[in-house]
Amino acid sequence: MPIPEDVTGDEIDKDVRQELQSLPKTLAEDVARNLVMVARLIDEDPEGAYGYSRVALRLASRVAAVREAAGFAAYATQKYSEALAEFRAARRMTGNTELWPVMADCERGLGRPEKALDMAGAPEVQKLDKAGQVEMRLVAAGARRDMDQLDAAIVTLQSAELASNSIQPWTARLRYAYADALLAVGREGEAREWFAKAIEADRDGSTDASDRLAELDGVEFVDAMDEDDAENETVVTVVVDEDTTTHDEPEATEPEAAEVEAVESEAVEPEAVEAVEPKVVEIKDTTERNTED
Repeated sequence: MPIPEDVTGDEIDKDVRQELQSLPKTLAEDVARNLVMVARLIDEDPEGAYGYSRVALRLASRVAAVREAAGFAAYATQKYSEALAEFRAARRMTGNTELWPVMADCERGLGRPEKALDMAGAPEVQKLDKAGQVEMRLVAAGARRDMDQLDAAIVTLQSAELASNSIQPWTARLRYAYADALLAVGREGEAREWFAKAIEADRDGSTDASDRLAELDGVEFVDAMDEDDAENETVVTVVVDEDTTTHDEPEATEPEAAEVEAVESEAVEPEAVEAVEPKVVEIKDTTERNTED
């Protein structure tokens, strides 16, 4: 697959670069460049990222970082069975448990929420850092909702991390999930409160909490006009007499000498002037429309 010339492979994390040192130099560079493309595209173009991950996987399937990248690319394209297989392979190679929550979420994607709940109660969860434990809590709550255990999902999300006023990378998503769970059982007042709290913590726009809150408040959004549409001209056809002027037309000025000479050089019969039909004028309104509405 084509890789832009500005992608050198040096952009990857130093830990991944160290893993690739077990490969021949040229091969390591090729794998690194493909991994960079996976990271670049996984949010904007998951299918493209998946394609680059498959190339990297063919080149270096025994590198844990490659298996992990392939797993996330498959996960982003909802190929949950394939993602789970890659995550398991990466975990066997490293012995790390950091992929445990996303592996559990793959089980949810495969329609096995009970398995995800079993993983939420496994000893591996205790080995996760705080971010990993919060992620596991989110997955467990999602599994409860998959099983229509809505009240249990609310209880699962209630934690010290949810009650804390400090803002952490996971805070917005945790508050959002709690608000959404409350809304699912009809507790709209509390849901509105927690969507508002999610907005406070959502510094990078990772959730649509503001839209959800506006929806609860009865605010209707009108899609802004496309930029191309804003440049379109509005043409109005008006029939006027020759002597008619409009406010939009510039005031008459003295004709240039060259124009006078050109007019005088034309021989126009009086009868022809009297037979002239009223002119059809096209007034073009090129003012961009107001998109604030």
